[in-house]
Amino acid sequence: MLETRTAFDPVTYAEAAAALLGLNLDPMWIAPVTANLRVLAAAAELVEDFPLGDEADAAPRFEA
Repeated sequence: MLETRTAFDPVTYAEAAAALLGLNLDPMWIAPVTANLRVLAAAAELVEDFPLGDEADAAPRFEA
């Protein structure tokens, strides 16, 4: 089955997340917050789209 992605809307996400967390998001902070969310979404897309073969195993647990 072919997956289709919906476009990420950082403004809607920021408003919904703020409401769920009970945060009052000052309107003057919407632009910087959504700019950061766009950068994070682009980074997540790079990781998500990285080709990984079926033979790859999960890394073992590491401790410092």
